[in-house]
Amino acid sequence: MPKTFQPADAHVGDREVWIVMKNGVEQQAHVLERNEEDVYVHYVNTDKRLDEWVAARDVRPAAGGHEADVVSNGAGRKRKRGSIAGEGSRRTSSPSKPDAGAGTPQVKEEQDAAAPITEEEYDIEHRQQITAKRNFDKVIFGRWQIKTWYFSPYPLSEAEADDGGTPSVHTPHSAAKIPGVSRASIRAHGRTSDLLAGGLGRSHGHTGQHATLWVCDRCFKYMAEGLSWELHVKKCGRRSPPGRKVYQRGAHIIWEVDGAKEKLYCQNLSLFGKLFIDIKTLFFDCDNFLFYILTDADSQRDHVLGFFSKEKVSYDDYNLACIVVLPPYQKKGYGMLLIEFSYELSRRAGKVGTPERPLSDLGLRSYLTYWISTLVRFFRRLLSVLPPDTAQVVTTGPVGDVSDAFVQSPARDTEDGSSISRTKKRKSTKGWDGEEIPAAARALRTAQANDMNDPMWASLRALETTAHADGSATTHVVVRCTLADVARATNLRVEDAAFALNECGLLVRRRADDSPAPAKATNGEHGEADGEGAGGVGVVIAVTREMVEAVAKQRDVKRMCMDLAHVLL
Repeated sequence: MPKTFQPADAHVGDREVWIVMKNGVEQQAHVLERNEEDVYVHYVNTDKRLDEWVAARDVRPAAGGHEADVVSNGAGRKRKRGSIAGEGSRRTSSPSKPDAGAGTPQVKEEQDAAAPITEEEYDIEHRQQITAKRNFDKVIFGRWQIKTWYFSPYPLSEAEADDGGTPSVHTPHSAAKIPGVSRASIRAHGRTSDLLAGGLGRSHGHTGQHATLWVCDRCFKYMAEGLSWELHVKKCGRRSPPGRKVYQRGAHIIWEVDGAKEKLYCQNLSLFGKLFIDIKTLFFDCDNFLFYILTDADSQRDHVLGFFSKEKVSYDDYNLACIVVLPPYQKKGYGMLLIEFSYELSRRAGKVGTPERPLSDLGLRSYLTYWISTLVRFFRRLLSVLPPDTAQVVTTGPVGDVSDAFVQSPARDTEDGSSISRTKKRKSTKGWDGEEIPAAARALRTAQANDMNDPMWASLRALETTAHADGSATTHVVVRCTLADVARATNLRVEDAAFALNECGLLVRRRADDSPAPAKATNGEHGEADGEGAGGVGVVIAVTREMVEAVAKQRDVKRMCMDLAHVLL
């Protein structure tokens, strides 16, 4: 029989809507915590990373401030898991206007006599209660002082548990101890509730809005005091992640670290990454995961820029569990490099990968960019009569096949038209190990990126040449394929490819497939994808080169961040 607990007072802040004056603009918010001078608020319909402390004088109650009265864009859609507006317990009543009859003694007795809940439900409620607000306001990481985004369950040591369990009267969820759950320690952190217990009533010597964590940027060891951190940094001798190189281009290196071999390093890395990830569940058992860490090297050591993790064996063929690029290095293409590398791992394993769900708002934006960019680059190559950077083809003697020039072109794999140099260069003594790749190996890895034996190129792609009265001719590329063919050629899941095509507007040109020979476009190269509409009626979706270029311009599609010639697998 499962263990049962009485429902806790899991009141996650006020459900009443308040008005916060920020930069001269009024915004709706929920109050999560109060002290004498400041208020910790969550803005309505925003991510938790935007939660912050504001002055109490800038907060006032909203007229008719019950949550049900909020009317704003997107307020009616389902809340993302982990957002404050959807985290309250279903047993928690609103502190504002009660329903009719809610004040009668009978109803109060029914509310007080709530049914017992299971241990699992108890853990879930307390997880929602604890993670509602950040337990650290900022983290000192090497030379960076970074503002944290989310809660991370750094465990309490036994010494902290003895003198750090005093709850604050101003904190609605600062219970000193979870009933039936022992304090977390360095030696024992098994259950999820044990880990999360470390966040209750934890002040780290300061009030909540001033809590600081100190983390070594070499080994990710964490400390609560700056003096201990300074002493550790002076003697820490780690110069690079404890793994093998799997990618190196110049000073940028990706390291593969086995969670089973480097347990402490991977645990500390996961805890640090959780400060910037909300929707992923963190476990200290890293044995089943591989971590791929991106670093930037200088003359002394390698500096961590970001990382992603993946399961060693995923029955759903997930190629990524979570991904983090540290805030100081964001918007520089490092996240896209890690995503591209995760798909390259899937391709080399002969699988069609996809990231683990659910995706955060930033994760979805990054992956949508990758999917659209991959499709655009593919359509550019597919719907080109001549290879990139080839203005014309001159044939002497009998008329040749234009497609031969595409196959033999050295620049067929580069979407930006840059060709591969065939000149053998002398290996320089300067630079980085792994930067220089032999020409033969470079050509082999380049050919793997565009397999001309793929059915998309060998059988589905056709060149149609139409003669004119003056003796000239016009050649168009025509491709008749299915969405599954496009997904297979780009190594994307069918659902991911369909979502990206729909989001970028390439599925708008549709017509019924009511003829055995579909009509062909006469202007520009085009492709046709077959689908099935409502009622089982066949639908043909036409994609032209002009449409592809319009999407590329609108989405600012760039060349790949990863260079296949520098993959060391």
